[in-house]
Amino acid sequence: MTDLVVRRLLIDLQPPFARDWCGGDAFSTAFFNALSMSFPFGEQFFIDAVRDAVATLPAEVQEQHKADVRGFIGQEATHRRIHSLFNNHLENQGLVDRWTARASKRMELMEGADPRHALAVTAATEHFTAMFAEWLLAHPEILDGAEPRLRTMWLWHSAEELEHKSVAFDIYRAAGGSDEWRTRWFRRVTMMFLGDLMRQTVDNLRHEKQLWKWATWKSAARILLGRNGLLRGNVAGWRSYLRADFHPMQQDSSLSERWLADNRAQYTPVGVAPEAAAAR
Repeated sequence: MTDLVVRRLLIDLQPPFARDWCGGDAFSTAFFNALSMSFPFGEQFFIDAVRDAVATLPAEVQEQHKADVRGFIGQEATHRRIHSLFNNHLENQGLVDRWTARASKRMELMEGADPRHALAVTAATEHFTAMFAEWLLAHPEILDGAEPRLRTMWLWHSAEELEHKSVAFDIYRAAGGSDEWRTRWFRRVTMMFLGDLMRQTVDNLRHEKQLWKWATWKSAARILLGRNGLLRGNVAGWRSYLRADFHPMQQDSSLSERWLADNRAQYTPVGVAPEAAAAR
């Protein structure tokens, strides 16, 4: 893996944005809003899972993964901060995040468990975000008409997710995690993640009084189930995680590299975010 760079995104998220910020499309707006609601809690969970598991490794193994772990934590802490700012605007619009409460309650059940379980959950979820990231970078037209700063935010986040997609997986392997538990947690995460995503998206649409409009469901069918749709287009990627010889680096990262190279004016490289080291 190349060195993971922590970047400061050069957009101002203080000014509010329109309720239908994603090109006026009700479904895509509600869908992306739902995803964003999951990130602050999720990114912190991933940071903690990686850090806690690394602490169990022999010193020489920790040293081997030190740079990747530092970059992973820095990037995830930055994502958490950016999406917290974005989510503040959603809250001001009256949208209610019910996903975080559900996820937090479930994760309480893992307290005191072998840290490899939380790491397996993290690796599984990172595969989902990597699949989503590659899909979005391959089909940026989904964001056509979106407010430019928000379009940049989602594509930047996607590019970095592809960059660090293998860190949690590699730490899981280094910690002696089994394929049996890796794939077991992946199946569970599939049900939890997709279920929470759809529930929150429906909640968002209901709040905006867009749930029962034909245009909403037409857009949902196109984005999720169309020929190049998110779900239909990622069946093979989902199955790949269940293979015994799977590794995240088997997934192509060229779209991430291209976006980061073509959009250097949108960000500036920084050191590891201070909050990344202190966040717990």
